Amino acid sequence: MIRSNNRWLLQLCCCQLFIMLVFINYSAVLPILRQEWDMNNTRAGMIFSVYQLGYIASGVILSILSDRINTKHIFITAAFCSAAGNLLFALYAHDFTSGMLFRALTGIGMGGTYMPGLKLVAERFEPARRGKAIGIYVGSLVLGGSFSLAVTGWLTGLYGWRIAFIACSLGVCIGAALSFPLFAGYRPASHSSSAAGYTGEVIKNRPALLMIFGYGSHMWEMYGMRSWLAPFFSSALVGWGFEAARATTFASTIAAVLIAIGAFSTAVTGSLSDRLGRTATITAVMLSSAALSFTIGWLINTNLLLTLAVGVAYGYLIVAESPVFSTGLTELVAPGYLGAAMGLQSLIGYSMGMISPTVFGWALDTFRDWHPYPGFQAEWGIAFAFIGIGGITGPIFMWLLRRTPESYKMAGGNR
Repeated sequence: MIRSNNRWLLQLCCCQLFIMLVFINYSAVLPILRQEWDMNNTRAGMIFSVYQLGYIASGVILSILSDRINTKHIFITAAFCSAAGNLLFALYAHDFTSGMLFRALTGIGMGGTYMPGLKLVAERFEPARRGKAIGIYVGSLVLGGSFSLAVTGWLTGLYGWRIAFIACSLGVCIGAALSFPLFAGYRPASHSSSAAGYTGEVIKNRPALLMIFGYGSHMWEMYGMRSWLAPFFSSALVGWGFEAARATTFASTIAAVLIAIGAFSTAVTGSLSDRLGRTATITAVMLSSAALSFTIGWLINTNLLLTLAVGVAYGYLIVAESPVFSTGLTELVAPGYLGAAMGLQSLIGYSMGMISPTVFGWALDTFRDWHPYPGFQAEWGIAFAFIGIGGITGPIFMWLLRRTPESYKMAGGNR
């Protein structure tokens, strides 16, 4: 049974590697589109944020419906929808408004793949192995996101960004097609309803809400970082003497590698949380990533090697606790209401992930010409500090959660 589950998990992860090709491909070409469409940083960030808005709209609805509708149909349909939205962006986006529209459509499609897939993993693995399994699943998403940057940056340098986006849409279709044998014979798990209903099991479930709020803090930091990491390195490389086009391609590769490193951290952290506890693991990781959020932006005033060294640690930590939040939530909510709880988690988490890229861009525009002393750039340091706030807020929610008796439900009493 264990071997069968592991094989199934590997198949699901392979599907997600392809489906995630449209996830952050916009970030890879953001510097190009900012000039081509004459956008400031705030507007450029808004296009990323509207993707999150589309994701929230579908993610909340589809996660709740996954308690009632076969997850197979939600997952496959949503994947093809994200491919279609991204393809429309490649063919017809020509300015800020059209970019907003088609990027939102892409987000709507993506919203039906992550959380339903996570629910599938939670249903298939028992609590003692669930942290590791969800960590591996989230790791495949992180790796797919890094491929999104790398493939888009590479193809953009060769053929232009529109061809790159078309290729990403084709990749999503491949991933969706690969999921058909994965769902062969799949039957949704049956769960009994609770007398407390949605309100009692989710809305009034204080421990679950604290876990969800902590997840929102994590998403604020992670999505602010992910959306602006490639533009940060592009700006830094130009300042260090690189030609603009070469800097954009090289920055996409750097960002892809740094984000890919997080694929290893999720599996490791998920396993550690099975032994050390969910809240303790989350707190340690978030405080460490926050320290780097308050540091990395100022390194644009130093050199490439130092910035890369800090970036490696940053890429490892920024996503490490993500599967632990999801695993902890599965242990605090009745199985029959897990989809609904995940819907609320999507609403709060991706709302934070929607806002932070725009706040980041606003900070860049606001502090663009401020130099504490001659030759010292401050805007990137301040912008990254804004997202670091999430990293220091999350542990507060975890401290509150540890003080509740219900927290002993997690990982067999190991908090």
